[in-house]
Amino acid sequence: MTNDQLSATFAALADPTRRAILARLAAGEASVNELAQPFSVSLQAVSKHLKVLERAGLISRSRTAQWRPCRLEAAPLGEVSDWVERYRRFWEGGFGRMEEHLAELQKGEKDD
Repeated sequence: MTNDQLSATFAALADPTRRAILARLAAGEASVNELAQPFSVSLQAVSKHLKVLERAGLISRSRTAQWRPCRLEAAPLGEVSDWVERYRRFWEGGFGRMEEHLAELQKGEKDD
């Protein structure tokens, strides 16, 4: 995944409406109207969110007669997961050091 693709994916995921749309699509295909139902925004606003998701490669659209369903494309999410995974040892190491520090503090309180 190139940095530009990673940036586009993170930018798309930055918006809570787009994350909610992806969560809905994780349950299966849906039309724009179905995706717009839970939101108090216009159909045009939902369409703009879908274009951002589509440009980031997070969704795809197909056409079956009058129905144009959207579907989740999970590959970019896997690539984000792989990127984040590289930093896991840093945050896990930080938690380990914090645990040790808390244990020392608790021991000190018992000794007093």
